[in-house]
Amino acid sequence: MKLRDYSIFFGTLLTISSVFGQYQFKGTVTSLDNQPIANAEVYNRTNGQQTITNTDGQFKFADVSEGEYLITIFSFDFEILDQRIKIEGDSSKDFVLKPLGEELSEVLITQRKEKIFGLKQLRPVEGTAIFAGKKSEVVLVDQTVGNLASNNSRQIYAQVVGLNIYENSDAGLQLNIGGRGLDPNRSANFNIKQNGYDISADVLGYPESYYTPPAEALSEIQVVRGAASLQYGTQFGGLINFKMKQPNPNKKIELISRQSLGSFNLFTSFNSISGTLGKFSYYTYFNYKKGDGYRPNSEFDSKNFYANIGYAFTDRTKLTFEATYLDYLAQQPGGLTDTQFNENPEFSNRTRNWFDVNWKLFSLKLEHKFSDKTDFSLNLFGLDASRKAVGFRGNPFVLNSNPITDVDETDANGNFAFPRDLIVGNFRNWGAEARLLNRYNLFGKESVFLIGSKYYQANNDSRQGPGSIGTNANFNFASQAFPDYPNQSDFDFPNLNVALFGENIFNISDSFSVTPGFRFEYIKTESEGSYNRINFDLAGNPISNTTREDNRTLDRSFLLFGIGASYKPNTHLEAYANLSQNYRSVTFSDIRVVSPTFVIDPDISDEEGFTADFGVRGKIGGNKLSYDIGGFGLLYDDRIGIVFDDRANRVRKNIGKALIYGLETFMDWNILNTFYEGNSDFRCNWFVNASFTESEYIESEEAGVQGNKVEFIPAVNLKTGLKFGYKNFLANTQFTYLSEQFTDVSNAPVATPSDSRNGIIGEIPSYHILDFSVSYRYKKFKLETGINNVLDSLYFTRRATGYPGPGIIPSEPLTWYTTLQFKW
Repeated sequence: MKLRDYSIFFGTLLTISSVFGQYQFKGTVTSLDNQPIANAEVYNRTNGQQTITNTDGQFKFADVSEGEYLITIFSFDFEILDQRIKIEGDSSKDFVLKPLGEELSEVLITQRKEKIFGLKQLRPVEGTAIFAGKKSEVVLVDQTVGNLASNNSRQIYAQVVGLNIYENSDAGLQLNIGGRGLDPNRSANFNIKQNGYDISADVLGYPESYYTPPAEALSEIQVVRGAASLQYGTQFGGLINFKMKQPNPNKKIELISRQSLGSFNLFTSFNSISGTLGKFSYYTYFNYKKGDGYRPNSEFDSKNFYANIGYAFTDRTKLTFEATYLDYLAQQPGGLTDTQFNENPEFSNRTRNWFDVNWKLFSLKLEHKFSDKTDFSLNLFGLDASRKAVGFRGNPFVLNSNPITDVDETDANGNFAFPRDLIVGNFRNWGAEARLLNRYNLFGKESVFLIGSKYYQANNDSRQGPGSIGTNANFNFASQAFPDYPNQSDFDFPNLNVALFGENIFNISDSFSVTPGFRFEYIKTESEGSYNRINFDLAGNPISNTTREDNRTLDRSFLLFGIGASYKPNTHLEAYANLSQNYRSVTFSDIRVVSPTFVIDPDISDEEGFTADFGVRGKIGGNKLSYDIGGFGLLYDDRIGIVFDDRANRVRKNIGKALIYGLETFMDWNILNTFYEGNSDFRCNWFVNASFTESEYIESEEAGVQGNKVEFIPAVNLKTGLKFGYKNFLANTQFTYLSEQFTDVSNAPVATPSDSRNGIIGEIPSYHILDFSVSYRYKKFKLETGINNVLDSLYFTRRATGYPGPGIIPSEPLTWYTTLQFKW
């Protein structure tokens, strides 16, 4: 079926209206003194519909079938109300909430939220987005008892199944997560968003995320697997959306201040204010981080500012402006060989490697309800950013130098002999995304149609050349002083992307729905610039220096299709399944790298494939047990990877076709409610998050690759823990285990000490970590503390092929943290 046929088909659906048994349910929410309660959440737990009350405390659900429904109403400072109602024609109902008699304990706050959000998944429709039939998970950050000050990914994402995490000792300045065989490096295989808009350097040309919002500023982290490719982009990984905290709707001003100390001189300061004054609302924070890192030459300093300013013109129209600023500077100690790691993982022989990031994000979002059935959103967003890396990565004038073990030589006066390699990238892009969501009647059932479009334009540039011979964070080029420096290039990377997407929830019955969708993409990737080709004699003297042009243009357009299904026989059980196409365009780092030991295959091309998910999720015994058990399959064609040629050069090219499949399981058991139901002072939960994954290269033109395991896939990925609490005291202990995983397509063992690839090639051995955290709240104060890596395990999660290495990047040993929070 052609795209034009789909447009006609879906357009026809919008004109169809039926009146078979569809009614309207409306009401008001007030307090005991008959005052309207605004922004109360009204949740129809039977069919998943959700809305909020307006300033008069009024709400409305359209197109509700006859039957009985369980309605839950939640608002700050009021008790949760559960009430069953019966719909027999157009109905109305007034609800009265009781004020909380006293300040809630931490345990009771957690239990209140779990009563509504116990199973962490996205609802079928959220705003102008559809998630029906998809594998989705939601991290409720304020329920996490862990090291939020350092953005500890191992603890924050503990209940998201199957994630593979690179760990850096930089207080969580960068997020590096993958899964299902996707490289975790800067989360480049996920579509990373903040409040629904892009935050990575270039979504298609350079999809790496150098900015990660602090966990202390987040309300939720929404994770949707590969099926998110239809609405949010084409990536195999899917979507990660950081949902920032929103303005407090019930206060004119709310202040939160969090001050943290930790191992290796870690200090973080997070301070936010928020509130609502009539139609005007605001939320803003400033976050400062600094520390030394546990290895020498690992210091960092970060400043992060964010502001959200909203104005509600009416109950149906709201305009929100957001601005984000991040600036951080980090020293990088370099990577290690296996021998160096085994002898002393704290070793560093790089004293003048630095990394600098400057990130400015902007967003202007218009939300409008044309009617009770039709929602519209328009999001304009932009990025003005840069990343700079300078450092010594081996003797630049020797072809077969070792970038890990080469000594950074000095002359007789103690001055460094060689210039550092300097790479500067600038990212300027902007985009606009419009979404229209319509609820309509089809054969007596409410169906939901979403249509959207996105325009995205980027103008990036990257320059590489000689840096200074000093030790400080100097990011100025020294090309005149070193005209024969071998690694020199200057490129512009303009990118253009236009997309049209649509999905439709067909509710076949009260319990079964089907959601087909499509995405049309037009992508134009360009590379314009030049690089220097310099040849040296055996003594290291330059014998030729030529400049070569390298201009490329790649135009393509294509359609992606997918379908999902959901079966809910009751409110406590759902079976889901989905299948969607994925696509990853070659990035400009795929097609242009200047390095004496890195070669790009001139025939490198885009990657494509399919992702499928199926499973069951739900609750047993009310909120006693939540679970999500499912399988997945991923077919990855023309997968890009790295092989070595006969000169030990790393060659980036299309490796072949890979098949990845596995079982992902999650269970959260409320032990206390199972045996002592109704006790509001205590809590005790045990969770298990386990994935079991197999993989194989089923086709490849490369010798010795077919039949090998796929990189970045531990066969077993386990996280389990116990959460317990009494009144205002909460504690969490968590155990993490990952089996060994390969880092290259050849599945090669660790390279020999004499091999220049030592530290880059080889498996990542299995490892296990134990974390322990506690918190205690007293009135307006809250104390959090804990120990990460309690057993002081010696391990690493990454073999870097470039920055921040190359080589093994050791993970942190036993560390501690303490946070004091004041909330007013």
